[in-house]
Amino acid sequence: MEDKDIKFQEAELPAIEIKDLVKGYKLYDKPRDRVKDAFGLGGKQSYKLHYALNGVSLCIHRGETVGIIGTNGSGKSTILKIITGVLNPTAGEVAVNGRISALLELGAGFNQEYNGIENVYLNGTMMGFSDREIDEKLPAILEFADIGDYVKQPVKTYSSGMFVRLAFAVAINIEPEILIVDEALSVGDVFFQAKCYHKFEEFKKMGKTIVFVSHDLSVISKYCDRVFLLNKGQLLGEGAPKEMIDAYKQVLVGQYEIPGNQEHVEFLEDVKRKRAAGEDRETAAAGVNPETLEYGTGQARIAEYYLTDDRGIRTTAVIKGSVFTLHMRVRFLEHVPAPIFAFTFKNVMGTEITGTNSMVEKAFLESAEPGQVKDITFTQKMSLQGGEYLLSLGVTGYNGDAFEVYHRLYDALDVTVVSDKNTVGYYDMESVVKVADAPGAQTEDS
Repeated sequence: MEDKDIKFQEAELPAIEIKDLVKGYKLYDKPRDRVKDAFGLGGKQSYKLHYALNGVSLCIHRGETVGIIGTNGSGKSTILKIITGVLNPTAGEVAVNGRISALLELGAGFNQEYNGIENVYLNGTMMGFSDREIDEKLPAILEFADIGDYVKQPVKTYSSGMFVRLAFAVAINIEPEILIVDEALSVGDVFFQAKCYHKFEEFKKMGKTIVFVSHDLSVISKYCDRVFLLNKGQLLGEGAPKEMIDAYKQVLVGQYEIPGNQEHVEFLEDVKRKRAAGEDRETAAAGVNPETLEYGTGQARIAEYYLTDDRGIRTTAVIKGSVFTLHMRVRFLEHVPAPIFAFTFKNVMGTEITGTNSMVEKAFLESAEPGQVKDITFTQKMSLQGGEYLLSLGVTGYNGDAFEVYHRLYDALDVTVVSDKNTVGYYDMESVVKVADAPGAQTEDS
């Protein structure tokens, strides 16, 4: 077989492939139980098994930027540690094809007693580089880290910000084919974070594989090609960032799967039946998403929703700079102690741009009773840039300390902002620009 055939086959291999991955931990009630178990003493089992990962399978292709999201304790960091070899799996298979570089939690891979430069050489040697090769990379690493003379001090004296600067600089300059990043970037200052995300974009253009964990959903939405959603050690789903972010928000309120509660099931089926039959005539207007993601406990229902322009005419197109109003009609099926009415604008990639709710605005702090119908309006000036946006709506509240979603509609309405002047970013700061001759300034002719 020729060399080119071997290289072609290698290119076809996924960057990372995981099959039926399991990671279990033994939890002991008492320290002495751990000792007994280690020496095989005692007749009965003295521990409980906790599975940080349980039967997870996934495939990451070369050149992809992939995000892993989930609640705390879902197994995100555990799966990264197994991929990088920091942890061994209890069962399952993990195949990594390519040079891997990882930035996990602070402290991983660094000797606290060594100074910064010594740790650079330590990490480079562990990755298989010679001292001469590290000598060549050192200037670029130090320039990116930008921590000055602190690089000559023991890393145990570093602040978390300095530590992550040096660690990330090392990770990206050892020519990785696969870059893995945990939440560590969140401790860096805003300027360093911007620098790192710019590097992500460079890596994407170079065809490198990036896997990272983040609770910043806007970052997940912007940079990822695909997203994996974990919960309690299991893979709930994989797909486009927007789809998985919406599912993650359902997980956060415990409503990712429709409960077996028959009343709840009938509520959602009734909503869908009426919408399909056109009985909710107001919500069947132009711009309404026929595949709106909706869920809730069923204690309240958003029966109508629409926009009106500055003349009071219903529309899904709003002129930038004009005043518009969002209308919601909510029916209450049960007692709700303090309902919160909310809306959010997202771009087509799923990034939340802006929004508010009645609690933040201190507009309604009363209870609602079964059979009541409330008309809610939000009136504001449209400052978003011209383009397409998705409007989400919700009725939520608190039952004691527990946050509950009574009815939520994700991406319910397509709103077009019409503009003849788009500035940079998501919204217009409405700057007033003046240009005048400086006092005492002379022209070239004078």
